[in-house]
Amino acid sequence: MTTHEQVLSTEAFAEGRPAGPLASWIRSIGGLIAAWADTCADYYAAVAMYKQLSALSDAELMRRGLSRATLANDVRAACERSSQP
Repeated sequence: MTTHEQVLSTEAFAEGRPAGPLASWIRSIGGLIAAWADTCADYYAAVAMYKQLSALSDAELMRRGLSRATLANDVRAACERSSQP
């Protein structure tokens, strides 16, 4: 059997046969890429929210229960998916 035939062998895809290490690796990389994309989206949302809130006066921030000193951390925490139920 040639290398080409080994790589493209349909026997490896037979039903009930466990996936090989390459398939597991691809699946785990896919999960990592999805997690990275989610994190990027969270931080993009945090930046947009921070820009809007930082334009408010100190009095308006206090009315909303926020402090300018901790605004960045509060916004980041609010936008993380892991902190949401």
